[in-house]
Amino acid sequence: MSAPGSAAEARLAELGLVLPAVVAPLAAYTPAVRSGAYVHTSGQLPMVDGELRVTGKVGAEVTAEEAKELARICALNALAAVKSVAGDLDRIARVVKVVGFVASAPDFTGQPGVINGASELLGEVLGEAGVHARSAVGVAVLPLDSPVEVEIQVELAGAE
Repeated sequence: MSAPGSAAEARLAELGLVLPAVVAPLAAYTPAVRSGAYVHTSGQLPMVDGELRVTGKVGAEVTAEEAKELARICALNALAAVKSVAGDLDRIARVVKVVGFVASAPDFTGQPGVINGASELLGEVLGEAGVHARSAVGVAVLPLDSPVEVEIQVELAGAE
């Protein structure tokens, strides 16, 4: 766990949140990669303390409101992944794109509302820099039977 060392982390603390440790990869990939001024995260699951506490399909075993909260956790994990390669969340000039995947029951069509959990957290933490383009996609299944997965791309300020 990281103590507030930046304005973004201070905002997280005001929200009652702490930036977690980076979630260990589940397969052959890295949590985040920097390319020039951009950081691309791998898909982040709603892991807390190394554990996926909720599984199932949104609209069946998981409610849309529960899934929205899980998307917030995914976004928090994505910020931790960004910090692991950028060094400081205050280097984020803007969140460029958010892609959210929702493991959906066949008749569930509320994917945008679920992924709002991630989008709203990024806005609360980063202000205008958190405003982004986005996709919210319904899928049949996600790793570990997770209800939600989120990846982000950010642009860093002052990057070479």
